[in-house]
Amino acid sequence: MTIPALPDGHEVIVILNYGSQYDQLILRRIRECNVYSVFMPHTTTAAEIRSLDAKGVVLSGSPYSVYENGSPQIDPAIFDIGIPVLGICYGMQLIAHTCGGKVEKGAIAEYGWAMLRLLDDSADCTLFDNVSKEGQVWMSHSDHVAEIPNDFVSLATSDTCQTVAMQHKTKPIYAVQFHPEVAHSVEGTTVLRNFARKMCKCRGDWTMGDYAEEAIQKIRKQVGNERVLCALSGGVDSAVVAALLAKAIGEKLSCVLVDHGLMRKGEVELIVNEFTKQYPMIDFRVVNAADRFLDNLVNVTDPSEKRKIIGSEFINVFYDEAAKINGVKFLAQGTIYPDVIESGGTGKGPTHTIKLHHNVGALPKDMGFALVEPLRDLFKDEVRRLGLGIGLPPEIIWRHPFPGPGLAVRCLEAITRDKIKIVREADAIVIEELIAANLMREVSQAFAVLLPVKSVGVMGDSRTYEFTIAVRCVKTDDFMTADWSEIPYGVLHKISNRIINEVQGVNRVVYDISSKPPATIEWE
Repeated sequence: MTIPALPDGHEVIVILNYGSQYDQLILRRIRECNVYSVFMPHTTTAAEIRSLDAKGVVLSGSPYSVYENGSPQIDPAIFDIGIPVLGICYGMQLIAHTCGGKVEKGAIAEYGWAMLRLLDDSADCTLFDNVSKEGQVWMSHSDHVAEIPNDFVSLATSDTCQTVAMQHKTKPIYAVQFHPEVAHSVEGTTVLRNFARKMCKCRGDWTMGDYAEEAIQKIRKQVGNERVLCALSGGVDSAVVAALLAKAIGEKLSCVLVDHGLMRKGEVELIVNEFTKQYPMIDFRVVNAADRFLDNLVNVTDPSEKRKIIGSEFINVFYDEAAKINGVKFLAQGTIYPDVIESGGTGKGPTHTIKLHHNVGALPKDMGFALVEPLRDLFKDEVRRLGLGIGLPPEIIWRHPFPGPGLAVRCLEAITRDKIKIVREADAIVIEELIAANLMREVSQAFAVLLPVKSVGVMGDSRTYEFTIAVRCVKTDDFMTADWSEIPYGVLHKISNRIINEVQGVNRVVYDISSKPPATIEWE
């Protein structure tokens, strides 16, 4: 296995990846403690961890069961290195299974909030310093530790899980059944900070500024003197990529905005104005390919197929545009970690695919460009902090996210030009009213979705049979978990009233109050 390169002079905590949908959140939370963390596959050996001089090891969750044939395991020698080890969910079950305990299917599965209750033995465990004796945590498991190993002691319990945390009696081995990395675990960050700073004794001197400089150096090393074609959508991810590339290679950067006919209202004009002013040295091009995309999406209803078609057509457009630019060898895009993990594309663990993102799951193996993806290991909030740190203006940094496939995944089932027009107009009204109510910074992402549902209504004393619009507003700091935003009723009333009166073809508006998980932020 290739040992990852580490930033000079910084301590590191290794996260062994077992394929959880939340695994990158562990990395992110530890980095928030100003401690560098790195993913390594679950097949990593104790010798390889020693070679990194790691200060600690975390075992992530997983969609597997430890007692199944072929389930990912661990080198038991890791428990004898002498550095702290923390198992989370599957990681806890793996520790119990490997050390002689018993793991089995629970009487009921546990997905969502639970109340953690610390036991008396937890008082001597640094992991729970400054953590309430009883508090809310996030569970996501169907297996549980039925019997802890003989050399362990139980630290916490809940109504449905007899052992929610445990530790070895003599070795620095700790485990929790809940997910401290998820925001729904109210004091989870305190638990991970205790592990990183107190138990692993890390100084905490790593910052996003370090990441920016490392990213710029990696870009220069990867692309050399070659020209890079950047997929610039105007969203914060691609904007930060463009800024990093501009700092790294300057005039060797060509940015291309593809108008696929699925953009938000007025977005193309806004992007052109912003980026030609902000980056005058960049070769900036706009490609009008709306008919090309929309013609290929006629009668396509499957969400994954939509994403594949759009991803494939993006590559075709870039091929055509690259042919007009001399010496393009690299394609840069704003892929971030939620895109990768939901597409099952980390390559570092047995992750399940949730949905394909066009910039991950639909890229052809023989596309002819080497990819440049400097944000691939970051979450949205980290990308924003990085962008502010390298000088991007707030009006770019704080724009709400917009999916690569655009309005195609906000128009459920079959796409037509008329339906795209409906959802575009409704979406614009949602954003306009949130801006008017000064709520845009309080809401992480907001948009309208056109449902494939018609209902009876009454407009002007006449019967109507028209479409339904769903409004979705969420708040999140990492986009891997999210809660629906409690928008004031008066604002929702204005949004509903305007959509029904101003958008032809709609007679009903509903508000989505689903959290992620179990739902995703986008509907497709």
